[in-house]
Amino acid sequence: MADFLFTTPAVAEGPASWGDPLFVRVTLDRGITILNNGGVYTAVRFPTQGVGGEIDTADVVYMGGHEYVVSQATKDALVEADIGVTEANFEEIT
Repeated sequence: MADFLFTTPAVAEGPASWGDPLFVRVTLDRGITILNNGGVYTAVRFPTQGVGGEIDTADVVYMGGHEYVVSQATKDALVEADIGVTEANFEEIT
């Protein structure tokens, strides 16, 4: 069974700066974190940290803006979770 390179979803935020008129039109991609709690996947823009936080209590954390190697089963579960992850977030690796 093949493995896949999973890139977390992102959202374009802008403007990059209000201080310079040239940067008002510039947006920056911000990664969305995916949490797995007992097989239930959720997408979180700003996950909480520390003891008892979302990152601490999750079974698996896919931090936004990073890439992860996942199995076919994990890929299918992420796509089926309907949290903004699509086939475009995966690249098959050998």
